[in-house]
Amino acid sequence: MDVAIKLLDEIINDRTIPRNIRRVAEQAKQELLNENKPTELRVSAAIHLLDEVVNDPNMPLYGRTRIWNIVSILEKIRAQVEK
Repeated sequence: MDVAIKLLDEIINDRTIPRNIRRVAEQAKQELLNENKPTELRVSAAIHLLDEVVNDPNMPLYGRTRIWNIVSILEKIRAQVEK
């Protein structure tokens, strides 16, 4: 999960990514860091947030690729937790 958080930080700190997308990345990061919820729920919430923003027309192509990469990492984590 540390890799996904690091990649989210890169999006959050990238000023070429629109503010609303960076805000969603921050929310997804906070979901992942929320220790009060089970891991599967935290990962699912973060994936849901990122899935909603990935189709934003203002999203640069490289930003969309980064988010797909993060979602892929999180889906692998969710699959491991579900076992």
